[in-house]
Amino acid sequence: MTRVIKVGGRPQSDPTLPGVLAAAARREQGALIVVHGGGDEVSTLQRAFGIEVTFANGRRITNRDDIAVLRMALSGSANKRLVAALVERSVQAVGLSGEDASLIRAIPIDPERLGHVGEASQVNVALLNHLLSGGYVPVISPVSRDDAGVLGTTLNVNGDDAAAAIAAAIGAAELLLVSDVPGVMQDGGLIARIAPLEIDQLVASGAVRGGMEAKLRAAAGALDRGVSRVRISDLSGIADSMRGTVIEHIRELV
Repeated sequence: MTRVIKVGGRPQSDPTLPGVLAAAARREQGALIVVHGGGDEVSTLQRAFGIEVTFANGRRITNRDDIAVLRMALSGSANKRLVAALVERSVQAVGLSGEDASLIRAIPIDPERLGHVGEASQVNVALLNHLLSGGYVPVISPVSRDDAGVLGTTLNVNGDDAAAAIAAAIGAAELLLVSDVPGVMQDGGLIARIAPLEIDQLVASGAVRGGMEAKLRAAAGALDRGVSRVRISDLSGIADSMRGTVIEHIRELV
Protein backbone atom coordinates (compact mmCIF):
# COMPACT_ATOMS: atom_id res chain seq x y z
CA MET A 1 0.00 0.00 0.00
CA THR A 2 1.17 3.49 -0.85
CA ARG A 3 2.36 5.96 1.76
CA VAL A 4 2.33 9.72 1.27
CA ILE A 5 4.91 11.72 3.22
CA LYS A 6 4.62 15.49 3.35
CA VAL A 7 7.77 17.28 4.50
CA GLY A 8 7.47 20.82 5.81
CA GLY A 9 9.90 23.59 4.97
CA ARG A 10 11.93 23.49 8.18
CA PRO A 11 12.54 19.71 8.21
CA GLN A 12 13.90 20.11 4.67
CA SER A 13 16.91 21.91 6.14
CA ASP A 14 17.81 18.87 8.25
CA PRO A 15 20.86 17.21 6.64
CA THR A 16 19.58 13.75 7.64
CA LEU A 17 16.35 14.09 5.62
CA PRO A 18 17.63 12.73 2.26
CA GLY A 19 19.10 9.64 3.90
CA VAL A 20 15.93 8.94 5.89
CA LEU A 21 13.75 9.33 2.79
CA ALA A 22 16.12 7.21 0.72
CA ALA A 23 15.89 4.41 3.28
CA ALA A 24 12.09 4.64 3.20
CA ALA A 25 12.11 4.52 -0.61
CA ARG A 26 14.14 1.32 -0.54
CA ARG A 27 11.79 -0.27 2.01
CA GLU A 28 8.66 0.86 0.20
CA GLN A 29 9.74 0.51 -3.42
CA GLY A 30 6.98 1.58 -5.78
CA ALA A 31 4.78 2.72 -2.90
CA LEU A 32 6.12 6.08 -1.71
CA ILE A 33 5.07 9.62 -2.66
CA VAL A 34 6.76 12.71 -1.21
CA VAL A 35 5.08 16.12 -1.06
CA HIS A 36 7.01 19.12 0.20
CA GLY A 37 6.32 22.63 1.39
CA GLY A 38 8.74 25.49 1.78
CA GLY A 39 6.92 28.46 3.23
CA ASP A 40 10.01 30.03 4.81
CA GLU A 41 11.86 29.80 1.50
CA VAL A 42 8.94 31.49 -0.29
CA SER A 43 8.89 34.28 2.30
CA THR A 44 12.64 34.81 2.02
CA LEU A 45 12.42 35.09 -1.76
CA GLN A 46 9.43 37.43 -1.56
CA ARG A 47 11.33 39.76 0.75
CA ALA A 48 14.37 39.64 -1.55
CA PHE A 49 12.11 40.93 -4.33
CA GLY A 50 10.67 43.61 -2.03
CA ILE A 51 7.28 41.87 -1.75
CA GLU A 52 5.36 42.18 1.50
CA VAL A 53 4.59 38.80 3.10
CA THR A 54 1.02 38.63 4.43
CA PHE A 55 -1.15 35.85 5.82
CA ALA A 56 -4.83 35.41 6.67
CA ASN A 57 -5.80 32.56 9.03
CA GLY A 58 -2.51 30.80 8.31
CA ARG A 59 -2.83 31.04 4.53
CA ARG A 60 -0.42 33.10 2.44
CA ILE A 61 -2.18 35.90 0.58
CA THR A 62 -1.04 35.40 -3.01
CA ASN A 63 -1.45 37.79 -5.93
CA ARG A 64 -0.67 37.18 -9.58
CA ASP A 65 2.91 38.44 -9.30
CA ASP A 66 3.57 36.11 -6.35
CA ILE A 67 2.99 33.04 -8.53
CA ALA A 68 6.39 33.42 -10.21
CA VAL A 69 8.04 33.52 -6.77
CA LEU A 70 6.15 30.41 -5.66
CA ARG A 71 7.28 28.54 -8.74
CA MET A 72 10.90 29.56 -8.19
CA ALA A 73 10.95 28.69 -4.49
CA LEU A 74 8.82 25.54 -4.44
CA SER A 75 8.71 23.97 -7.90
CA GLY A 76 12.24 25.16 -8.59
CA SER A 77 14.69 25.42 -5.73
CA ALA A 78 13.06 23.29 -3.00
CA ASN A 79 11.86 20.57 -5.36
CA LYS A 80 15.05 20.14 -7.35
CA ARG A 81 17.26 20.30 -4.27
CA LEU A 82 15.37 17.42 -2.66
CA VAL A 83 15.25 15.42 -5.89
CA ALA A 84 18.99 15.85 -6.43
CA ALA A 85 19.74 14.70 -2.87
CA LEU A 86 17.62 11.57 -3.36
CA VAL A 87 19.06 10.74 -6.79
CA GLU A 88 22.52 11.07 -5.26
CA ARG A 89 21.46 8.27 -2.90
CA SER A 90 20.36 6.04 -5.81
CA VAL A 91 16.64 6.80 -5.46
CA GLN A 92 14.71 7.15 -8.73
CA ALA A 93 13.14 10.43 -7.65
CA VAL A 94 11.13 12.47 -10.15
CA GLY A 95 10.40 16.13 -9.40
CA LEU A 96 6.93 17.40 -10.26
CA SER A 97 4.64 20.26 -9.42
CA GLY A 98 0.87 20.20 -9.27
CA GLU A 99 0.94 22.00 -12.61
CA ASP A 100 2.69 19.16 -14.47
CA ALA A 101 0.15 17.17 -16.48
CA SER A 102 -2.48 18.84 -14.25
CA LEU A 103 -1.29 16.60 -11.45
CA ILE A 104 -3.24 18.69 -8.92
CA ARG A 105 -6.24 20.64 -10.10
CA ALA A 106 -7.50 23.26 -7.66
CA ILE A 107 -10.29 25.77 -7.27
CA PRO A 108 -10.01 29.23 -5.66
CA ILE A 109 -10.95 29.45 -1.98
CA ASP A 110 -11.62 33.16 -1.44
CA PRO A 111 -10.21 35.31 -4.27
CA GLU A 112 -11.21 38.64 -2.73
CA ARG A 113 -9.43 37.95 0.56
CA LEU A 114 -6.67 35.47 -0.36
CA GLY A 115 -6.09 36.05 -4.07
CA HIS A 116 -4.59 33.13 -6.02
CA VAL A 117 -5.02 30.55 -3.26
CA GLY A 118 -6.89 27.32 -3.85
CA GLU A 119 -7.87 23.93 -2.55
CA ALA A 120 -7.22 20.70 -4.41
CA SER A 121 -10.23 19.41 -6.30
CA GLN A 122 -8.79 16.62 -8.47
CA VAL A 123 -5.58 14.56 -8.66
CA ASN A 124 -4.10 12.88 -11.74
CA VAL A 125 -3.96 9.40 -10.21
CA ALA A 126 -3.07 7.77 -13.54
CA LEU A 127 0.20 9.72 -13.67
CA LEU A 128 1.10 8.80 -10.08
CA ASN A 129 0.31 5.12 -10.64
CA HIS A 130 2.38 5.15 -13.83
CA LEU A 131 5.40 6.51 -11.96
CA LEU A 132 4.97 4.22 -8.97
CA SER A 133 4.63 1.12 -11.16
CA GLY A 134 7.90 2.07 -12.82
CA GLY A 135 9.66 2.19 -9.46
CA TYR A 136 9.89 6.00 -9.32
CA VAL A 137 9.37 8.21 -6.28
CA PRO A 138 7.27 11.28 -7.15
CA VAL A 139 8.50 14.38 -5.30
CA ILE A 140 5.75 16.96 -5.57
CA SER A 141 5.56 20.72 -5.15
CA PRO A 142 1.99 21.81 -4.24
CA VAL A 143 1.85 24.69 -6.75
CA SER A 144 -1.28 23.64 -8.64
CA ARG A 145 -3.31 24.08 -11.80
CA ASP A 146 -6.29 26.45 -11.59
CA ASP A 147 -9.15 24.19 -12.66
CA ALA A 148 -11.60 27.05 -13.05
CA GLY A 149 -9.19 29.26 -14.99
CA VAL A 150 -10.85 32.39 -13.66
CA LEU A 151 -7.70 33.70 -11.96
CA GLY A 152 -5.24 32.39 -14.55
CA THR A 153 -3.45 29.07 -14.74
CA THR A 154 -1.97 28.60 -11.27
CA LEU A 155 -3.05 28.51 -7.63
CA ASN A 156 -1.12 28.35 -4.37
CA VAL A 157 -2.28 25.24 -2.48
CA ASN A 158 -1.21 24.54 1.10
CA GLY A 159 1.24 21.62 1.13
CA ASP A 160 -0.62 19.72 3.86
CA ASP A 161 -3.89 20.03 1.93
CA ALA A 162 -2.21 18.92 -1.30
CA ALA A 163 -0.73 15.88 0.43
CA ALA A 164 -4.11 15.00 1.94
CA ALA A 165 -5.78 15.21 -1.47
CA ILE A 166 -3.10 13.02 -3.04
CA ALA A 167 -3.32 10.47 -0.22
CA ALA A 168 -7.10 10.27 -0.58
CA ALA A 169 -7.01 9.99 -4.36
CA ILE A 170 -4.33 7.28 -4.38
CA GLY A 171 -5.94 5.31 -1.53
CA ALA A 172 -2.88 5.65 0.69
CA ALA A 173 -2.42 3.40 3.70
CA GLU A 174 -0.89 6.33 5.58
CA LEU A 175 -0.46 10.05 5.30
CA LEU A 176 2.52 11.25 7.35
CA LEU A 177 2.88 14.99 7.92
CA VAL A 178 6.48 15.67 8.93
CA SER A 179 7.02 18.74 11.10
CA ASP A 180 9.87 20.14 13.19
CA VAL A 181 8.24 18.95 16.42
CA PRO A 182 7.55 15.38 17.67
CA GLY A 183 3.81 15.74 17.06
CA VAL A 184 0.90 17.68 18.50
CA MET A 185 2.01 19.05 21.86
CA GLN A 186 -0.04 20.19 24.86
CA ASP A 187 1.39 21.49 28.15
CA GLY A 188 4.83 20.29 27.13
CA GLY A 189 3.72 16.73 26.41
CA LEU A 190 2.90 14.81 23.23
CA ILE A 191 -0.73 13.98 22.47
CA ALA A 192 -0.59 10.38 21.25
CA ARG A 193 -4.03 10.30 19.60
CA ILE A 194 -6.55 12.88 18.48
CA ALA A 195 -10.05 12.43 17.11
CA PRO A 196 -11.14 14.98 14.48
CA LEU A 197 -13.96 16.09 16.77
CA GLU A 198 -11.34 17.25 19.28
CA ILE A 199 -9.58 19.64 16.89
CA ASP A 200 -11.86 22.64 17.51
CA GLN A 201 -11.40 22.25 21.26
CA LEU A 202 -7.61 22.16 20.91
CA VAL A 203 -7.68 25.29 18.76
CA ALA A 204 -10.03 27.11 21.14
CA SER A 205 -7.80 26.28 24.11
CA GLY A 206 -4.76 27.73 22.34
CA ALA A 207 -2.92 24.40 22.43
CA VAL A 208 -2.94 24.29 18.63
CA ARG A 209 -2.57 27.21 16.22
CA GLY A 210 -1.05 28.29 12.91
CA GLY A 211 0.71 25.58 10.97
CA MET A 212 -0.25 22.78 13.36
CA GLU A 213 -3.92 23.69 13.05
CA ALA A 214 -3.55 23.48 9.25
CA LYS A 215 -2.02 20.02 9.62
CA LEU A 216 -4.85 18.79 11.82
CA ARG A 217 -7.49 20.17 9.44
CA ALA A 218 -5.76 18.47 6.53
CA ALA A 219 -5.54 15.23 8.53
CA ALA A 220 -9.27 15.30 9.29
CA GLY A 221 -10.04 15.91 5.63
CA ALA A 222 -7.89 12.98 4.57
CA LEU A 223 -9.64 10.65 7.02
CA ASP A 224 -13.05 11.78 5.79
CA ARG A 225 -11.96 10.89 2.24
CA GLY A 226 -10.88 7.38 3.12
CA VAL A 227 -7.21 7.54 4.11
CA SER A 228 -6.61 4.70 6.55
CA ARG A 229 -4.20 6.47 8.92
CA VAL A 230 -2.84 9.97 9.42
CA ARG A 231 0.11 10.84 11.60
CA ILE A 232 2.00 14.01 12.52
CA SER A 233 5.61 13.55 13.59
CA ASP A 234 9.17 14.75 13.26
CA LEU A 235 11.70 13.15 10.90
CA SER A 236 12.07 10.10 13.13
CA GLY A 237 8.49 9.19 12.33
CA ILE A 238 9.42 8.30 8.75
CA ALA A 239 11.19 5.16 9.97
CA ASP A 240 9.32 4.66 13.26
CA SER A 241 5.59 4.03 12.70
CA MET A 242 4.89 4.37 16.44
CA ARG A 243 6.23 7.91 16.70
CA GLY A 244 4.15 11.09 16.68
CA THR A 245 0.45 11.89 16.98
CA VAL A 246 -2.09 9.65 15.27
CA ILE A 247 -5.31 11.27 14.07
CA GLU A 248 -8.20 8.80 14.02
CA HIS A 249 -11.98 8.83 14.10
CA ILE A 250 -13.55 8.04 17.46
CA ARG A 251 -14.87 4.70 16.25
CA GLU A 252 -11.26 3.69 15.63
CA LEU A 253 -10.19 4.67 19.11
CA VAL A 254 -12.70 2.47 20.98
